[in-house]
Amino acid sequence: MTTGFSSGSCRFADYFVICGLDTESGLEPDELSALCQYIEATKFRDGARGKLARGNEGENFEQSPLRRTFKSKVLAHYPDNVEWNPFDQDAVGMLCMPKGLSFRTQMDSREPQFHSFIITREDGSRTYGFALTFFEEVTSKQICSAMQTLYHMHNAEQYDILHTPTTPQGPEDQRHQHTPSRPMLHAAPAISRLQRFNSYDISRDTLYVSKCICLITPMAFAQACRKVLQQLHQAVTSPQPPPLPLESYIYNILYEVPLPPSGRSLKFSGVYGPVVCQRPSTSELPLFDFAISEMFNLLGVENVLQLFTCALLEMQILLYSQHYQRLMTVAESITALMFPFQWQHVYVPILPASLLHFLDAPVPYLMGLHSNGQDDRTKLELPQEANLCFVDIDNHFIELPEELPQFPNKLEFIQEISEVLMSFGVSPEGNIYSSDSQAKYRGFRAADMVSDKRNGNLASPLNSYLLRENETIARLQALVKRTGVSLDKLEVREDASSNKDGRVQCDEEELKMHQLNIQVREVFANRFTQMFADYEVFVIQPSHDKESWFTNRDQMQNFDKASFLSDQPEPYLPFLSRFLETQMFASFIDSKILCHDDEEKEHTLRVFDARVDKIRMLNVRTPTLRTSMYQKCTNIEEAEKAIEMRVSKIDHTALHPHLLDMKIGQGRYEQGFFPRLQSDVLSTGPTSNKWAKRSAPAQWRRRDRQKQHAEHLYLDNDQREKYIQEARNLGTTIRQPKLSNLSPSVIAQTNWKFVEGLLKECRNKTKRMLVEKMGREAVELGHGEVSITGVEENTLIASLCDLLERIWSHGLQVKQGKSALWSHLLHYQDSKEKKNATPGSLGPPGFIHDTERRKSDGGGSVMPPLKISLIQDMRHIQNISEIKTDVGKARAWVRLSMEKKLLSRHLKQLLSDHELTKKLYKRYAFLRCDDEKEQFLYHLLSFNAVDYFCFTNVFTTIMIPYHVVVVPSKKLGGSMFTANPWVCVSGELAETGVLQVPRNTLEITFECQNLGKLTTVQMGHDNTGLYAKWLVECVVVRNEITGHTYKFPCGRWLGKGVDDGSLERILVGELMTPSSENDERMCRTPPMQQSPGMMRRFVTISPNSKPKKAQVYFESAEQREVTPDENWQTRVRHFCRFMRAINNAPRNIGKDGKFQMLVCLGARDHLLHHWIALLADCPITSQMYEDTALIKDRSLVNSLIRVLQTLQEFNITLEASLVKGVGI
Repeated sequence: MTTGFSSGSCRFADYFVICGLDTESGLEPDELSALCQYIEATKFRDGARGKLARGNEGENFEQSPLRRTFKSKVLAHYPDNVEWNPFDQDAVGMLCMPKGLSFRTQMDSREPQFHSFIITREDGSRTYGFALTFFEEVTSKQICSAMQTLYHMHNAEQYDILHTPTTPQGPEDQRHQHTPSRPMLHAAPAISRLQRFNSYDISRDTLYVSKCICLITPMAFAQACRKVLQQLHQAVTSPQPPPLPLESYIYNILYEVPLPPSGRSLKFSGVYGPVVCQRPSTSELPLFDFAISEMFNLLGVENVLQLFTCALLEMQILLYSQHYQRLMTVAESITALMFPFQWQHVYVPILPASLLHFLDAPVPYLMGLHSNGQDDRTKLELPQEANLCFVDIDNHFIELPEELPQFPNKLEFIQEISEVLMSFGVSPEGNIYSSDSQAKYRGFRAADMVSDKRNGNLASPLNSYLLRENETIARLQALVKRTGVSLDKLEVREDASSNKDGRVQCDEEELKMHQLNIQVREVFANRFTQMFADYEVFVIQPSHDKESWFTNRDQMQNFDKASFLSDQPEPYLPFLSRFLETQMFASFIDSKILCHDDEEKEHTLRVFDARVDKIRMLNVRTPTLRTSMYQKCTNIEEAEKAIEMRVSKIDHTALHPHLLDMKIGQGRYEQGFFPRLQSDVLSTGPTSNKWAKRSAPAQWRRRDRQKQHAEHLYLDNDQREKYIQEARNLGTTIRQPKLSNLSPSVIAQTNWKFVEGLLKECRNKTKRMLVEKMGREAVELGHGEVSITGVEENTLIASLCDLLERIWSHGLQVKQGKSALWSHLLHYQDSKEKKNATPGSLGPPGFIHDTERRKSDGGGSVMPPLKISLIQDMRHIQNISEIKTDVGKARAWVRLSMEKKLLSRHLKQLLSDHELTKKLYKRYAFLRCDDEKEQFLYHLLSFNAVDYFCFTNVFTTIMIPYHVVVVPSKKLGGSMFTANPWVCVSGELAETGVLQVPRNTLEITFECQNLGKLTTVQMGHDNTGLYAKWLVECVVVRNEITGHTYKFPCGRWLGKGVDDGSLERILVGELMTPSSENDERMCRTPPMQQSPGMMRRFVTISPNSKPKKAQVYFESAEQREVTPDENWQTRVRHFCRFMRAINNAPRNIGKDGKFQMLVCLGARDHLLHHWIALLADCPITSQMYEDTALIKDRSLVNSLIRVLQTLQEFNITLEASLVKGVGI
């Protein structure tokens, strides 16, 4: 996301704003925010009495008037407007005072509060605001009288409530009762307490109201703006008036203080002291002026890293705190640490109360929600939580989404960050350690940490007890010891300015903050530099011109993800496979493609590429050598020195504040009140006067500044800016909420954008998944490793599950559970079971309820088709004990439906219950937009074109029922059988072992651990009874949960004295496609065909096979010591050893089975091509084969050997069923 603005801005600040109470319009309730408070206050109250609103929810008589929200207004702003940054009055008013006006009395705390905010426009450009809120005495008698009247009404309402008897409805009501069971006995004391608490009496109390002064700036110089505002506030509260009228200082900051150029420092004057700010050069990390140590103090290192991971994977992130500045600090810190990537989605660090409906947005977002400090997490109902990262900043608590991958090298990364923090006296686990008290840090008790809510944070390495109790930290300590680092000797760094001979121009604490910031940011930036050191190799340059590429890039891949992942260490894959699918990574690569040379690169990309080039030059990392070895940051000292040099030698000192051309009497001072400023002197900047002439020598600086500023914000190429800023998918189409004109029509339009964006995202995601599944990308790029493909497929399916959760969370009436999709499914299940449930219709999943096996009647057996049922598939998921959460159940159900090719059908059936959908969802919800819903289901229908095993391959430990049907041949009495048959089913994950089939039955149902995709079936019998010869046509096996049916063709006899005399066979299966019942009945496949000449020779010469004869010959040759050479002898020994092992195996298999086993073992051990050469040269060949046989044609044999030699490039792993009983 850009931080851009027009290159016309060359001033430090664009606007000075005053917000507060408009005494002319009086007290106006802030309807939207007050309504939110009212709903929150009455949500858990007994009965939720509607009468409390008295027809106007905005008044909210349940709230004490001093705790209500009233509408604030922008009282004044100077200047009226600037060309490069139009003033957004609605947005500034909302964010300066997000909850409106507040009132206090002399009994309440009235400390001024500073907070910053961001106004992000729809194009992604930013403007920064810095506000100081303080309380000012109310002098208007009308306002005081209105507040007194509100208190009378409030007390009367509370009296009515206390005297209204209530009848609890149930346990839930009893838990939330706020009134005594006998109100008459306690009414008087209660009223007395009400009058004493938060009361206001116009005759004895002084009323104060909040007021806000604010600076709107193009860049985030937070520390400088804080000092300016604090000194202005100090000037109006000090007993002595300031040296100059306030207009002089405000005029100076607006018009005479320039924006410092890149790599320069600036000093200007506040009311009582100098203010210094510095801006990084174009080769350094971008400007960041917030205290990153505060985030680590509040959350701890490990929680910060988890939050950082969620942000990189573009999950929904909600920050929660009662301090606005904490929300801003954490949000800005996390996004700053993402370098070189930028957050591409909704970004509202401080969400005004009037915009709480935006939490319903079904898009990735990073928002900050203000807490009243009273409600805990359980009382906060959020529209969607399946993919939500919830961060309770004040309570040091973070709630993570399920299936969150670990950041690569997490332990080593935490260790490196912790070392930086501790060198500045900041505790890695949070707000415990301070720079002036090492003893306090060492004396920290483990009991304090146990009671703290900083879950999972890194413990102090000086606390042995805590290390023993925390497995992760114990591993971290062991890692540190192996590297030879002793944390016990780690000392807090000296003050950075202690040896600078007093030349540092800024405060020591501010310099320390900058040094800590840059060190931590360099450590984070180094991680990305190491991980993506060779990313340029995998960038796919467009084959067409840039305009065509931009138009069609939704259908194009800009990065060779498969090849990149195949080059990565295995532990990186879970995180990287998901990160490569994010919008921030796609935008980063787009920016790389659109830049022809270094001059055209935007700032972050240019800095990142320079770092990549540097580590390549130092041979720290090369594209051909990848390792998971952790490499620490090495350029911290260089970055720190750059900051110290700028603050020790100021490049530019701005003009000092001076008297303005004001009339006599203007700019009067009244202690405690911020004056009404003179707009005539503040509305326009300097003209051609002596002050402008004095600033003439700095014009070259301004020109240089404008040029560097344009480079920093990459606004010199409008076309490239257009390309980068436009939406690639949903995230950028509806990136920011509009903070103005919150009319119903605007809200409806915003929701319509959500609906359109969700549909577009669904279309792009299904198309991408189909392309990946069909292997087009892998074929084009020459990459097809199964492990990588599996990771990519799992990542894409997980992202589809997230999309479905966001769709089902959009427009919910009342949230029930963390998974909106699963909640809807449960409602549907409940309604259908109530309407038409019949006993036994929904029994245990997947079993054949008829326990009697159908006997062979000479007519064969047909496997009954599985009933297609949405509720039955739900039951399958509900019966899986391994899945504990609603989110997990919803994702498992989606995977199962995709594997059964029923996802679109099931969802269509779910949404066909229109009454239920209307009950659960608001009118604007995606699921109630008929046209878009139909298109959505149509896109999901395309998944039926490919085969997914996303359920089978993920839930590998669950118990699954299987149904086996043996289909005998109707010819030659094959169905008449007296022996005891058995089967053994094998899959990619496991095998069943031998399963005895009761006599004269054709099918069996059994339950076992997931076998995976089925591959082989071993079947045989014990050769007992009169009719022990069995002609089997095929075996059919079905997974009773997924419905996958496998056919294992046979077409051979099992029995002694028939065919090859085998009593058991190994059958290789294939997945059957859904077809008609007649097709399922006809499973017959003809026996494998053989060469006619070969068959004749087998029949007339010998019952033994060619390999057996060859074995006898080779053994006799060895005994006669007829050995042409050593290689020949070695090959012969191998061949004979394998033949003996196969012939001696305790299995009742015939010649064909033995030959099959020999071929498999030879291919596994890369010996097959040697054996073919031996057999071709064997004298037995001339006796057994005709002259036209292939094996007697030397050229054809050599061609066959060359083909078989290619198998040496592959590592072949055989199933146990293929080599069972052969110990070789």
